[in-house]
Amino acid sequence: MSFAPDILERLARARADLRMGVPIVLTAEGMAPLLVLAVETLTQNRLSALRQQQDTPILVITGRRAETLKARAYDGDVARVRLPGDAGLRWIHSIAAPEDDLRNPMKGPLHTERDGDARLHRMATQIVKSAQLLPAAVTATPTDAAVFALEHGLTVIPAELATPHLSATSPLHSVVHARLPMAAADAGRLHIFRPEDGGAEHYAIEIGRPSRDVPVLTRLHSACFTGDVLGSLKCDCGPQLDAALGQMGTEGEGILLYLNQEGRGIGLANKMRAYALQDQGFDTVEANHRLGFEDDERDFRIGAKILQEMGFSQVRLLTNNPRKIDMMENAGVSVSERVALKVGENAHNQAYLATKARKSGHML
Repeated sequence: MSFAPDILERLARARADLRMGVPIVLTAEGMAPLLVLAVETLTQNRLSALRQQQDTPILVITGRRAETLKARAYDGDVARVRLPGDAGLRWIHSIAAPEDDLRNPMKGPLHTERDGDARLHRMATQIVKSAQLLPAAVTATPTDAAVFALEHGLTVIPAELATPHLSATSPLHSVVHARLPMAAADAGRLHIFRPEDGGAEHYAIEIGRPSRDVPVLTRLHSACFTGDVLGSLKCDCGPQLDAALGQMGTEGEGILLYLNQEGRGIGLANKMRAYALQDQGFDTVEANHRLGFEDDERDFRIGAKILQEMGFSQVRLLTNNPRKIDMMENAGVSVSERVALKVGENAHNQAYLATKARKSGHML
């Protein structure tokens, strides 16, 4: 029996380290190890130390961000930008973050790498993204990675062990459940589920005592602090949450899955960055792309896993999003009926809803 952390625990540690500005080391058989620092939490002291490891560190951005900057992404979904010798924190941040794109659109010339294996650079952006930071990293090759990591107490992530987990959905376990009378229904029960990978907990609100043998009225609801708590008029999330619970209360049963995937999975801070870009005239999809994210980074397989843990295999799904239906079906949960949920349109979110329909295929 070893007390050493397994790969899931090491990945959780790596995400925490990056959020604090601490570097991590990525390794792969037959490749030079990679020292990784998240751009968002990079400091001048660590940037100076990084330059001592390599003459020309590499700034890794996603293909989406590279497209915005008109930089060549020879590796497809990532671009490896050679860091100029005089590049400071301000320049690096301006490449990673889009807030000054309109004021300063000419960022280059950007010289991107086209030779060599980009697997570890790609992994760097995946881990930084999973930490809900800006999806960009500054990297270098340490002279002796094993000694370097040991001397500095850095988390080492072997690609062979980590790769299967970066695209997988972490196993979830029920922690506790208890009765919770609510305005929508007296017969409510709240279930807490915790993932093994150290990520955010997710919740299931059970209304009544629905049978496990017939399709249950179900809503997959992604956390929206601004809409659910603050009553934001920029989205329709708060009214959808209230309407879904209300319908379940009226029918006497249902399951509402509250998944902690704020901002389509990019986190609240990045969501606010996207809102700032929307104030500059970009729609919600364009804003995500300029930040370096995909249209939607959420993983609805989490909802399917929770339903299966609770004994459900068939649902009547309250949604306007066809992607939720596809993910449920692909994850082994049968969607017998789509139940429309069209509420919450107002003068502030009409363009947002139109973009969801036009670009994301929502049935509005």
